[in-house]
Amino acid sequence: MTKINWLDEVEKRKEALIKDTQSFLRINSVLNEEEASPEAPFGKGIEEALQYLLHIGKEDGFITKNVDHYAGHIEHGQGDELVGILCHVDVVPEGDGWTDAPFSASIRDGKIFARGAIDDKGPTMAAYYALKIVKELGLPLSKRVRIIIGTDEESSWQCVDHYFKNEEMPTMGFAPDADFPIIYAEKGLGDIRLKLKQIEGKPTGTATLLSFDSGRRLNMVPDHAKATLELSGSLEEATHSFNRFIEAKGLEGGYTKEGYALFLSIKGVSAHAMEPDNGNNAGYHLAEFLHSLALDADGAAFVSFVTEKLAFDSRGKKLGIAFQDDITGDLTVNTGVFSYSQSTGGTLGVNIRFPVTCDVEAARGKINAAAEEGGFELLKYEVAPPHHVPKDHELIQALQKVYEEQTGEKAKLLSIGGGTYARSLEAGVAFGPLFPGREDVAHQKDEHIFIEDLVKATAIYAQAIYELAK
Repeated sequence: MTKINWLDEVEKRKEALIKDTQSFLRINSVLNEEEASPEAPFGKGIEEALQYLLHIGKEDGFITKNVDHYAGHIEHGQGDELVGILCHVDVVPEGDGWTDAPFSASIRDGKIFARGAIDDKGPTMAAYYALKIVKELGLPLSKRVRIIIGTDEESSWQCVDHYFKNEEMPTMGFAPDADFPIIYAEKGLGDIRLKLKQIEGKPTGTATLLSFDSGRRLNMVPDHAKATLELSGSLEEATHSFNRFIEAKGLEGGYTKEGYALFLSIKGVSAHAMEPDNGNNAGYHLAEFLHSLALDADGAAFVSFVTEKLAFDSRGKKLGIAFQDDITGDLTVNTGVFSYSQSTGGTLGVNIRFPVTCDVEAARGKINAAAEEGGFELLKYEVAPPHHVPKDHELIQALQKVYEEQTGEKAKLLSIGGGTYARSLEAGVAFGPLFPGREDVAHQKDEHIFIEDLVKATAIYAQAIYELAK
């Protein structure tokens, strides 16, 4: 058989690949629980994105299936064994500060800009075109290949839980949802919820914290924070203090006044929770400022705990849970959701990424002790276990071969703090699409994918599908 030039095959379809990627990215597929229904369990936008993929799959002659609107798949090939490619159509909220509209899929400087461009709709389209190339070339396969389409990866993974209750588990596979070359190990993912206990007696200070709000998702560093205060003392003094604070910190912020009420806001920088230090947590900054005021008892307890146990400590030293290992590196901590109101109390949503060898139950005990000491209670402690595929597994051997042939570079094995769909497979790794040296812009403003990288990733995925299923 003539050796296939996979890159040439993608170049022949490049215009269509770009056009379909843009159309796909223009669908706003952020979770919308208010729109949830049996026909759209995560909102209309996510359902539209799922239907878009299933529609083009059917039009191109693939076997397609909608699994109760929670997930779907596009399948090609034959045989008893199944190779899985796990993708997702949902995206994180767009956030602020974009140059162009977040769902415009505009092209500038050889890049497509949109929320989801790199995580994970651009790579999903690359995987789809890769399977389409294998099909159009009429290559004989001894296994079935299935693109499994998730709809809830950025939240609670109900989609894959539901999918694998109803559909078979692939023998092996990959998720185009992280970095090249190959991610063979992923940290455990902990979602923690803490609630402020009621304080008896409730002495008041010169300022009462009426509300505090920051962050939308546990897996994002909050890029905006706001608070409302009621002051019995001078508003002028408080506003001067706030101005001095944001100026000293080099932050963007602002305030408005209405009677005795003062409304404060601070801007930060969003980033993925797997490395909180890539962002600038607006909630931490605002809590730090409020901690300098004479607040009422509940408000003081809320901001004190944030400041003393969480703020600007991405490695968990203040909580006493710092840990690292040689496989997956440091434990990381991100406070992604801050919520406080005088009437309903305060809660904190914290995301912790645990190294493969970390004792998560010992960490739970330390977090619980810190919470009790700070006047909080631990309401939720859910940890998805870490994921690890041995280096000598046939899946890794095959993908290393493909990557090295396509790029001429060594296919190093990586570990990450992010959680990819690969961990849903018994034998799965994350495989691209971010090439070494490229900035990771997932979950950030002006998220983009280089068209050159989209093309190259498609070629890699096409050869990978063939090598795993031939």
